[in-house]
Amino acid sequence: MLDAAVKALSQILSPPMRTILWRSIGLALVLITVLAIGLQRLLSWFAEYGEVWAEGLLGPGFHTPLNILAWIVSIAAGLGVVLGGIFLMPAITSLVASVFVDDVADHVEREHYPADKPGSALPLGVAIPEGIKTALLTILVYLIALPFVLFAGAGFLIFFFATAWLLGREYFELAAMRFRSPAEAKAMRKDNAATVFTAGLFIAAFVSIPIVNLATPLFGMAFMVHMHKRLSGSRPELIEPSRRTGMPVV
Repeated sequence: MLDAAVKALSQILSPPMRTILWRSIGLALVLITVLAIGLQRLLSWFAEYGEVWAEGLLGPGFHTPLNILAWIVSIAAGLGVVLGGIFLMPAITSLVASVFVDDVADHVEREHYPADKPGSALPLGVAIPEGIKTALLTILVYLIALPFVLFAGAGFLIFFFATAWLLGREYFELAAMRFRSPAEAKAMRKDNAATVFTAGLFIAAFVSIPIVNLATPLFGMAFMVHMHKRLSGSRPELIEPSRRTGMPVV
């Protein structure tokens, strides 16, 4: 696994990958800016109007705790873009990865597995919905963990392990679906859940590094291509594209 991580790190800076890297970074920055500004607007609205609404719903007895919460949210709103860039990065990389999955996987397979049959490109109708689902699930998990971050340091551990699980499963399934149907890719991930989660810890550590984490889609995808190859015995059987979409073979 460490060898796979080293290979992935070395390849994302190679000349063939640089174009993908810059395109990936550009898309990630656009998405981060849009979502972070949206988060800032939401927190500002809550700080300004949410306290009054919540007190009317819960009663005057909650005035003090709601006032404290509004004060915390006001500070968070002022740091909205920064917080968005930090906490939304895993969700952003999920979306970006779904766009560049085949570009990255093709380079890894050609360089490290030239004798193997190449994978089939994922239809955007399969890859992008997977990225959106993971991004939404990531945001949901982070919203649940947010109170623990505000009031207890354990929240950061929740963030880290949740990120490892979420990104590990997405990148592995994207790599596997180049050779298998979505159902088979998910089944393989479940059969190797411990290994995939451990591999996800590497991706979670990578996405935790500011600036460097803009390259997470390339690292995560390249890394999981290696992991899928190894769990498949290096030569996974190529599943016909028709099985991936559920259409009958003509």
